[in-house]
This record gives sequence, structure tokens and C-alpha cells, in this order.
Amino acid sequence: MFRKFATIFGTLGIFAVFGLFVGVIFMMRPQLDREEPNLAPPSVFFTVANPQSVTLDVSAQGEVRPRTDINLTAQVAGRVTSTADNFVNGGAFDEGDTLIKIEDSDYRAAAAAAKARVAQAEQTLRLEEAEADLARRDYEELDLDPDSDPSELTLRIPQLAQARANFEAAQAEYDAARLNLERTAIRAPFKGRVRERIAGVGQYVSPGAQLGRIFSTDIAEIRLALTDNDLAKLGLPLAFSETDQEPGPRVSMTATIAGKLHVWEGRIARTEGAIDAATRQVIAIAVVDDPYGDGAAADGTPLAMGLYVDAVIIGKPYENAIVLPRAALYGRDTVYAISADDTLVARKVNVVSTSRDTITISSGVEAGARIVISPLRGAENGDKVSPADPLEGTPGAETSDEPSPSARATAQNVTSGD
Repeated sequence: MFRKFATIFGTLGIFAVFGLFVGVIFMMRPQLDREEPNLAPPSVFFTVANPQSVTLDVSAQGEVRPRTDINLTAQVAGRVTSTADNFVNGGAFDEGDTLIKIEDSDYRAAAAAAKARVAQAEQTLRLEEAEADLARRDYEELDLDPDSDPSELTLRIPQLAQARANFEAAQAEYDAARLNLERTAIRAPFKGRVRERIAGVGQYVSPGAQLGRIFSTDIAEIRLALTDNDLAKLGLPLAFSETDQEPGPRVSMTATIAGKLHVWEGRIARTEGAIDAATRQVIAIAVVDDPYGDGAAADGTPLAMGLYVDAVIIGKPYENAIVLPRAALYGRDTVYAISADDTLVARKVNVVSTSRDTITISSGVEAGARIVISPLRGAENGDKVSPADPLEGTPGAETSDEPSPSARATAQNVTSGD
């Protein structure tokens, strides 16, 4: 029993001595003074804002279409007696060329008969005019009652009116017969090409029958879909229509044919003036004059109908615009400038164009300002930073009126499409 109590008290004594030893050591430890850490400002890359004249071009795509594309139809009935050699698919023709000839024997006979009726009616009219003139002279010579007026029948006025009406009706019939005779020759209403030939020699056609499809080659049109931002770059109103005093923006169109790149020049003639409900875009119409002649490419390649082209519309120039890397933009309209004391200053800017690599701003940043192009996580207006040129990598770089190499490189790589 005594040994059991001795073991318990001995164990407790050992723990008590160990605890006392630890407490003495803790009390004898050296006291350390607490100091707040002095964190260095974060390093950020910057570029120098360099104002310059920038032209904001707009890229679009579209299909070449003729301004006029019609179905060639017959206006009279008859058998096709001949067709022009150029009335074939792809054939070219000039305005006024005879493309199809319809048998005209019946129409010649009808015109001759109508001409005879005109001559007969004219003879009757001349006789009635003479009779009316004679009746008036007879009445004046008799002078039965100077205070009374002769009746119309006495002066043969109704007979004269009927003869004149018969003559005019005969003349109208003759004009219609001649018109039908002229319509037996189907002539081209404009300069163009044949898209599809339908009628051939020996085929009987009736009025309204389709003979073929033709399109004009005087002007080619390309429909280009533009966004509201594109209209702002080009300076175009919603319902634009070019005039001699206000010509439309120039358009350069390119396409690859047979492995070779071709270029055509045109202009924006008008906009459709309505917003597409599905795409929320506006259609601008680019035109090329004489696409198969003077408007062809430099090597003579025509701007063929149905060709799909890439178009670049030359926008209006912006003076004193500033081009910055895309990384400089925070949110929709904010950039951070570095002040003279190396603190951040938030600037609201007017962004007129963005691309994958750059932004173009027209206001909000002064020339020579150092603009941050590094990621800023949790940074606030007034935070201290350590500026570093992205090429030199030297903190604390001074501002200069001359643009840094990075700014010059950015300005040289301006892209202007969205």
C-alpha cells in the first residue's frame, strides 16, 4: 500500500519539476520587438501615350450581285424563228441588241390592214371637214336670221366629230399593230449577260412566257452587314445616300480566284436605312461601276456576279487618337495612368475601336502619359507602384515626350477591325 502511494506521488513530482523547468525557460526567453513589414510597391509595365492620326477601317464580307436581274418575257404570241449567237448562258450583249425574233407575218398583215383603215378614216374626215365648211358658208350667205345661231346639225358638227373620232381610233389601232410588230423582236433593255437561256428556235411562246434570264453589268452591288460601332467608325448616318457633294467611303474588295488574289475598288453608295430584326445590323450597299470593264481588277479579272468577297471600308481619320495594347483597358472604359509620384490614377476614356491586340481611344488620356499595361488585381486609385518599361525592364523609368519603344511598336501594329 505504501509502495503504491510512493509511486503515484513520485510520478506527480516528476511532472511538477518538468513543468517548473519549462516555465523558467519560457520566462527567461529574450523579448523580441514587433515591427510591421515594409512591403515594396508592386512593379508594373507601362507604355507612353502617343497621339497620332488613325484611320479606322471596317472589315465585312458579301456576295456580288447585279443591280438589275430580270426575266426576259414575250409580249406577243408566236413561234421563235431565230435567236442571237450571244443568247447563250454567259453570253454578253449590249443595250438594244436583238436577242430573240418571233414570227411576224401575222403582225405585218395586221399593221397593213390597220394602215389602210387609217387612210380610209382620214379620207372620210377630210370630206366631213369640207362638208362642214360648205354648210357654214351656205348658212352665212342665206342670212335668214342674223340674230339666231345655226344648229349643230346644220353646220354638220356631230358628223365631223364622228369622222374625227373614227380617224383617231384607226390611228390608235395602227399604232398598236406597229407596236406588236416591233415586239416580235426581243431586244436587250440594257448592257449585260445571259444568266439562263430558256426559249429556243421553233418553240411557240405566248404573252408572258419566260424566254430567259439576263442581268446588267453596268453596276455590281455588294451587301455588307455593319454594326452600330461600324457606322460610327465610318461616320455614316443610318439612312445614308451618296451625292456628288458627299461621296460614300471607298471600299477595297478582295477574292482568291484560281489561287491568285485579286483586288477591286468601289464605294459605299447607300445604306438600306433599316435595322435587321434578327442580327441588329444595318446593310450598306457597296457598288463597283462597270465590273466587267473599267471596274475589273488590275489584271483584267472581272468582278463576277455571285463571287464572295472580303471588303475593307476605309473609315474616317481620327486626329490625335491614341493606340494602346488591349491589356491597358479595365472594364469597358477605364485605363490606369501613372502619375509623377508613381501612383495610379484611373482615367475614363472614349474607346472608338477595339481589336484582339489593341484599343484606340479618342479622349481621356493626355499625350505622354504613362499607361499601365500589366494586370492590376485589387489595385485602387492612388496606390503606389514601381513603373517598369516592358522592353528595358527598369523600375522607375522617367516619363518622356518621346514615345517608348513599346509605344512605337504598339502604334505600328494598329489594327482597326473589331
